[in-house]
Amino acid sequence: MKNKSITPRDEDFGKWYTDVVQAAHLAAYSNVKGCIVMEPNGYAIWENIQKGLDRMFKETGHQNICMPLLIPENLLRKESDLINGFAPEVAWVTKGGEKELEERMCIRPTSETLFSDYYSTLVKSYRDLPVKYNQWCNVLRWEKETRPFLRGREFLWQEGHTIHETSEEAEQETRQMLAIYRRFFEEYLAIPVITGRKTEKEKFAGAEYTLTVEAMMHSGVSLQSATSHYFGQKFSRAYDIKFLDRNNEWQYAYQTSWGASTRMIGGLIMVHSDDNGLVLPPKIAPQQVVIIPIKESDAVNQYIEPLFEALKASGLTVRVDRSDKSAGFKFAEAEVNGIPVRIEVGDRDLQEGKVTLVRRDTREKINVDKDSDVVSTVLDLLDTIQKDMYLRAKENRDRYTYEAHTFEEVQKIMETHPGFVKAMWCGDEACELKMKEIKGTKSRCILEDAEPIDDKCVVCGKEAKHLVVWDIQY
Repeated sequence: MKNKSITPRDEDFGKWYTDVVQAAHLAAYSNVKGCIVMEPNGYAIWENIQKGLDRMFKETGHQNICMPLLIPENLLRKESDLINGFAPEVAWVTKGGEKELEERMCIRPTSETLFSDYYSTLVKSYRDLPVKYNQWCNVLRWEKETRPFLRGREFLWQEGHTIHETSEEAEQETRQMLAIYRRFFEEYLAIPVITGRKTEKEKFAGAEYTLTVEAMMHSGVSLQSATSHYFGQKFSRAYDIKFLDRNNEWQYAYQTSWGASTRMIGGLIMVHSDDNGLVLPPKIAPQQVVIIPIKESDAVNQYIEPLFEALKASGLTVRVDRSDKSAGFKFAEAEVNGIPVRIEVGDRDLQEGKVTLVRRDTREKINVDKDSDVVSTVLDLLDTIQKDMYLRAKENRDRYTYEAHTFEEVQKIMETHPGFVKAMWCGDEACELKMKEIKGTKSRCILEDAEPIDDKCVVCGKEAKHLVVWDIQY
């Protein structure tokens, strides 16, 4: 039975998305325009994302740090590309209490300036390098149009900032972090992605180049999901981050930054969820198993208690739903919240020697012998669900990945069903802007090592330089 509070996905994808966010109690709208209340269900997902990524960062030698929320204007203006890039989105603090500030301060939209200012005092010698820091924090960007998790004025994220002795080491860091993001998306979030280089127009303000992780949503529309930036010596020159090299000469450090945000939760919803609510991959689900007694009885309770303890001992997050609600309501609640496996236990089933496992991703019911090794069955099932969710998402991505050789072909694809369109590009920004006339189609990334599919630009017909993935974006 379909959840009546959720608009069908194929009827109105945007409304469906918002309905899932609210029905699963991931977030609520607040009276602060453009900002959400991240509810416990949503924050629990973020905690698991944070836990997984933080472990990967620390395994590669990164340490966490915490920077101030406010940035003095003089610091922000030291790197002109950065301030120009973020100027429309910056929120300024001009008063402290009733007193006008001598210098206004911005609420951080990103923290390159703070890290750079700090690094200029921290590093003196090549022996101090590399410095590999990350922070988990909130940022504020004055977005005009907002949607929960996908685009908000205030959001949570992590931002890594590193400095290095050589350009080779810094570029290796930039690509290593891109690979970490890719692994996390595919292995934990069960989201297949493409990676590549942003065009000059789409790169991060102040970067020499930007590498990106791009994911396709169920609708065929793209979501920029994480980015990794190589700055070269641009910020170190602006903020005077110098060190004595191995020849005892002063050199400017090489710098990177990389980040991902709560937008990943939006991606999880739009890739995996359905008309009954949230569908979560087991590796990221805050609650992996729920046991639901059909009706409380001595026999049911005697079976449930040791099963609960055994599942918990196996490392799973599990609970027993003993709330004073009907079994049907509990089933629906487990579904809308995206719990990967529910175990239904009733007197009749026990008398027949079985219990029922239900997969959230397919809603398939599986009867198992009550005296069998139910814990092993659940562990295997969770592993299967994780893999199947990735494969279904990959199948959807591959179905809506196209090749185009003419501007008209791109138009037809975007008007029929959007998706990743591989098409050649000459490198001229005018052609990039021309593509945007097709329902807002933008370059997602340059496929750096890919074989060309044509020798002419899809827009102007001149000699092509790059194979680019194009799509509409959220």
